[in-house]
Amino acid sequence: MDLWYTEKHTDAAGITLRIRKSLFSGESEFQKLDIVETDEYGRMMLLDGLVMVTERDEFVYHDMVTHPALFTQPNPKKVLVIGGGDGGTIREIVRHPEVELAVLCEIDGLVIEKSIELLPSMACEIGGSNPKVKLHVDDGIAYIKEHRGEFDIILVDSTDPIGPAVGLFEEGFYQTVFAALKEDGIMVAQSESPFYHADIQKDMYHNLRAVFPIVEMYQAFIPTYPSGLWSFAFASKQYHPIKDFDRERAAQRKFHTRYYNEDLHLGAFMLPTFARENIT
Repeated sequence: MDLWYTEKHTDAAGITLRIRKSLFSGESEFQKLDIVETDEYGRMMLLDGLVMVTERDEFVYHDMVTHPALFTQPNPKKVLVIGGGDGGTIREIVRHPEVELAVLCEIDGLVIEKSIELLPSMACEIGGSNPKVKLHVDDGIAYIKEHRGEFDIILVDSTDPIGPAVGLFEEGFYQTVFAALKEDGIMVAQSESPFYHADIQKDMYHNLRAVFPIVEMYQAFIPTYPSGLWSFAFASKQYHPIKDFDRERAAQRKFHTRYYNEDLHLGAFMLPTFARENIT
């Protein structure tokens, strides 16, 4: 049998991938989780029928949600990830020797459990052996309310603004993040596709600018995400991602990155006109 998965990105466009087999299908109290094997992109995680991550292109997302902030903040010792139960963001954080603690706060324990079991290339640092990594199965909004002024960096590795992630795009949440950051803290969050989600972006960046003095968008090419062009919001209390970027430290990093590099860091913030217009 020839089995294909199709995700609609609009009423008239989407992506389709041939499925080799289903590895897991189940439902938590929050969402439906599927992990399947595809011919083209390897293992793929779906939440409520939408692509979250694939083995073939996950390195792009996880490089870009992580390294721009960690090479801008001069001393990133304590980092929090909200969401990100697949473990890929934590994997990239702990490659930075300055990091002393990386906290993962994921609301859905089933995502963590099945990622450790079926997506080990991403979840390799959340299985319990790395003393720098702490896991909390909890609501991220509730968690950060109890941790004021603690983190150098907070990375919001969320799904789209539907279901349990809706609150992670609101001004009140950004105020709570601001309070949980140290006085020179940085937040990064995925901010959807400039092609398909202009309205979401406009609201999101308006909400961020009501809270943070420095807010910039940057971009990456992720083939399995809607339109292939994806974006991230960089919001900071003090450091600018271009003016305060530690290019030398990034160039001398002791680990290999397949997407991120010191030149790309600068170029990623150079937006096409239509994307810039989405957030002004």
